[in-house]
Amino acid sequence: MMDRNQFVETLKAKIDEWNAEIDKLEARMRQESAEQRAEYEKRMEEMRAQRDRAAEELRQHRDESEAEWEKRRVEAERAWDDIREGFRRAWERVTT
Repeated sequence: MMDRNQFVETLKAKIDEWNAEIDKLEARMRQESAEQRAEYEKRMEEMRAQRDRAAEELRQHRDESEAEWEKRRVEAERAWDDIREGFRRAWERVTT
């Protein structure tokens, strides 16, 4: 179990990593056919949506107190797991 600061730092690091992955895919996408670009764009939108959900989670938890964090920790960790899984599934569809 993470404390609030660890959770926030983990979220920030993962968002940065995802931004880099999205940038790589955008560069790769530009070299593909129009049909492939459309498919890449669709998957990248899914990835951006998951990244945006993570950023919203980060905003919510960055400023809350430790007491508030303890009340919402399980919910936040569950939401984070869902976001991570959504990004992973979208990533796999693009890279396979």
